This record gives sequence, structure tokens and C-alpha cells, in this order.
Amino acid sequence: MITVSAINARGTDLRPERHTELIDLVRSEAARSQALAEQVAALRSEIDELAASTGDDAAVDDLAELDRLAGLEPVAGPGVTVTLTDAPLSVDPPDVDGDLLVVHQQDIQAVVNVLWRGGAEAMTIQGQRVISTTGIKCVGNTVVLHGVPYAPPYVISAIGDSEALESALDRSAYLDVYADYVDAYGLGYEQRVEPELRLAGFNGASTLEWATPAGVD
Repeated sequence: MITVSAINARGTDLRPERHTELIDLVRSEAARSQALAEQVAALRSEIDELAASTGDDAAVDDLAELDRLAGLEPVAGPGVTVTLTDAPLSVDPPDVDGDLLVVHQQDIQAVVNVLWRGGAEAMTIQGQRVISTTGIKCVGNTVVLHGVPYAPPYVISAIGDSEALESALDRSAYLDVYADYVDAYGLGYEQRVEPELRLAGFNGASTLEWATPAGVD
């Protein structure tokens, strides 16, 4: 199983060591991150009100469409939810690195990438909207998303054609390896179809260092 994992990783570490000394720092920054997100949301609301007051309906419609494409607006529709959890603490197999028995950023990212490839139209992780600048990081025994640390279970929800999304998940080579650990050591994996998902819009700050407007060379 370890050999299969190594081959599938193609030279990368599926479950790298964590830096537990950073946990306190991350937690101390979480409240600040949340406060800044609320400030951004308030400023964005003010911008929307000012745009609406111009009387230029076309500009307002264009702004609304850009917000939708950027993931800033809430959306609803059918889809799929995947939940990942660590193996139970009682599981302690000999000669198996304990780091292999917990969910890592690569596992979450694998699910996210598969769902996008399967045609997902919008997505959240732990209720936070996934946008173009979203990054997932392991810090200690938590996963940090948009500056906020989260503990398992990790819940990924995607709106889209549920059959296409499930088919993409079933075809994933990475998730095949993850399933081996589910069977052998009790790592958690749950996949369910959602008749109706309601995903919040992203309300934090997005910083782009390099970007090219669509349609511009």
C-alpha cells in the first residue's frame, strides 16, 4: 500500500510532516482574519450601494455578473458533498507513520480538483467559498483556509451535475489510494448527493499579484 501511495504521489509527499509550533500563531491570527473579512464585506456592500445609485443599470448588471463569476455571490443548486475525517485515535498500527492516518491538505485538494474537473460550478470547504485565490495549508493538526484554522471533519460541497461529479470522484486515482487507507485504518470518507445546496458567497479579501482580464492578451 505504501508503495502504491508513493507511485501515485509521483515524488511528492502525500502526507507531509506538520509544524505544530505554528498552531498558536495561526489561531491568534484567525480572529484578526475574521474581523478583516467582515470589514471587506461591509466595504463591498457600500460599493454595491454606490453602484446602484448611479442609475446605470448596465453597469450594475455587469458588476453583478462579475461578482457571480468571482464567487462573491451566494448560489444554490443540486450537487455533492464529500466529508473527510482522521482515523480514530484508537487506531495505531505498527510500522505505519501516524501522519498517514490523518487528513492532509493534499487529500482535500485532491477532492476539490476532482470536483472541478467533474464540472462543479461553485464550491465551499468548511462553509467557506472557494475562489481563484483560495489556498489550503496544513498547520499542526489543523487545516488553514483563508487564514482560519479548521479541525476535521472536513466538508467539501460542490454545486453541479451530481452524476458527473460522482463519476469524477469514482475515477480518481488519488482517491483510490485514499480508499485503501479508509479500508485498512479507518480514515473517514463520506460521499452523498445533495438535492439542494446553498453556498455562501466569499466575503473576504482577495489579493491578485498577477492577473490578465478575460479576453485580453
